Amino acid sequence: VLAAIVGGAGLDSTLAAAAAGKRLLLANKEAIVMTGALLLDAMARGDGTLLPVDSEHNAIFQCLPSGNTRNALANGVERIVLTASGGPFRGRDRQSLGTVTPDQACAHPNWSMGRKISVDSATLMNKGLEVIEAYWLFGLPPERIDVVVHPQSLVHAVVGYRDGSMLAQLGHPDMRTALAHALAWPARIDAGVPLLDLVAAGRLDFEPVDRELFRCLDLAYGALRAGGTAPAILNAVNEIAVAAFLDRRIAFLDIADVCLKVLEDMDVTAADSLERVLDADAEARRRAGAAVQHACGGSG
Repeated sequence: VLAAIVGGAGLDSTLAAAAAGKRLLLANKEAIVMTGALLLDAMARGDGTLLPVDSEHNAIFQCLPSGNTRNALANGVERIVLTASGGPFRGRDRQSLGTVTPDQACAHPNWSMGRKISVDSATLMNKGLEVIEAYWLFGLPPERIDVVVHPQSLVHAVVGYRDGSMLAQLGHPDMRTALAHALAWPARIDAGVPLLDLVAAGRLDFEPVDRELFRCLDLAYGALRAGGTAPAILNAVNEIAVAAFLDRRIAFLDIADVCLKVLEDMDVTAADSLERVLDADAEARRRAGAAVQHACGGSG
């Protein structure tokens, strides 16, 4: 079963597939961001197999020893590094981001994606949600999950081991590779993607994230550390804020402000049942709507 419905809308079907013992190909990161342990418990009860399709997590999976990927520390892993292209606004300053348009935010330099996930890539919220996903999939604490900017998008993730080895998965920015890997695992099949020509690629650059400008990344780290329903709250608010930006109701930089406002105002509770997660999701969306209206001057 390929779970690829964008956002919280894919939650119910993903949990149902997990509980039914299916081989679950997880492309919808929001489901595991929202429910975390609940999804993993459903997978355990159903005795199914969880395979990440998100390109970065699929890359990590490929760089880990086969077997118990949920306990990466026991496999000698010291650190996981997720790469981010930097999106269409890499190198920009705060003033220049004040007037960017939805079309500009959706013009990803390397990947062809839908509009919502393209905006998440531009804000780096997508990478923040991927940090939360990596925490649940591979069992490393937040301080051992790093993000670096890699503008070529050829190295999809790196796994560092305690012996000093660092294993990277490289390939063209083409989702057919991750999909083929997950569909055929543990075998390998032709995905229609050519091997990467390292000489033609020429260089691989890496840069730190501008965390002051792209604040959504640290909001995700904060939600992960807060635990409970905080990641579900963040995901819900971000969906509302991104939709408002795409509708030109708020500015690009308002997305992080709306997320921060609701995260600060809402109480975080234990995410120990689907009902609590859904309640938090609904309340976060309500509050996000009010925060959006405030951000656009009360005109809605």
